[in-house]
Amino acid sequence: MPQPSSFSAQAPPFALPVLDISPLFSTQMEDRQKVAAEIGKAARNNGFFYITGHGISTDLRNELIHQAKQFFDLPLHEKMNLYIGNSRNHRGYVPPGEEVFAAGTKDRKEAFDLASDLPENSPQVQAATPMMGPNVWPDLPDFPEKINQYYQAAIRLGNTLFRGFALALGLPENYFEAFVTTPPSQLRLIHYPWNPDAVDEVGIGAHTDYECFTILLSTSPGLEVMDAHGQWIDAPPVPDGFVVNIGDMMEIWTNGEFVATSHRVRKVQEERYSFPLFCLCDYHTVVQPLPQFVSEDRPSRFQPVIAGDHLFAQTAQTFTYLKKKLDDGSLTLPDGSHKLSSFGQESRYGGKEMSKK
Repeated sequence: MPQPSSFSAQAPPFALPVLDISPLFSTQMEDRQKVAAEIGKAARNNGFFYITGHGISTDLRNELIHQAKQFFDLPLHEKMNLYIGNSRNHRGYVPPGEEVFAAGTKDRKEAFDLASDLPENSPQVQAATPMMGPNVWPDLPDFPEKINQYYQAAIRLGNTLFRGFALALGLPENYFEAFVTTPPSQLRLIHYPWNPDAVDEVGIGAHTDYECFTILLSTSPGLEVMDAHGQWIDAPPVPDGFVVNIGDMMEIWTNGEFVATSHRVRKVQEERYSFPLFCLCDYHTVVQPLPQFVSEDRPSRFQPVIAGDHLFAQTAQTFTYLKKKLDDGSLTLPDGSHKLSSFGQESRYGGKEMSKK
């Protein structure tokens, strides 16, 4: 069976920007504002861009891939001992077919989901806040430590990008800090098994991400992004880079000026690993269009949303084990919950599967 190298990155064959964000770490405001302007331009035009100069080492990224391979190589019964449906706070192993997006197709992938590892005596756990609590871990040497090292590095990068987004929106640089004290930002380890017969098959169905933005590391092509015209375009990895895409919360905060990026994974023939970190604000943050994006000529497009409730509602409509609870009445969606595919380019085109460039 063919095995992937650590990274099979290549230059993207289209004009989505590759931004060197190292100036965001500069002590000079002028440097930070310059790159923030480029981030804002990309967020407005595409809702999608690549970043380099991020400060996360190759060694740390390769160790993440190594640990993921070790976990996904375990026998199925061992992975199912950590089945996410047995978790109180949505952590653990996601088998193939567990997730079903708006188009109704089952995903051809497996995953392992984790987030901030909160102790049982934390206020969020004591309050039974959905999606928050302790992680579950496989019995693999060094796995929790190595995965958490990457998680913390990616969270720090996310906080840096929050500052960049604030500058891009004309806000104080620390505007978002008050909203990201203990967020349920989720890291997923995703494995697409080698499948030589996967001709035009869906690996992950079309969707937007439910959070503020996503920082994605992947080992090979497969990702497709919907552009402003409703066309699907390839978005392969770039050397030493991450993908960043806008999520639902940023679309709401900017009253649609930043667009949540509809995306999917298709034609997964080679073995592929993918590692999205979904950067969210604190669970109870009320997100609504900022005043500077609302006017008489541009009325508010969105009602206020509680960030964590939106994440929980979208998750509950996607995961089979949660949908069963919705069906039997043991689980209910928060008031005002959106249906799947309510944001981004996909919602503009009625959730249709558009053509590919």
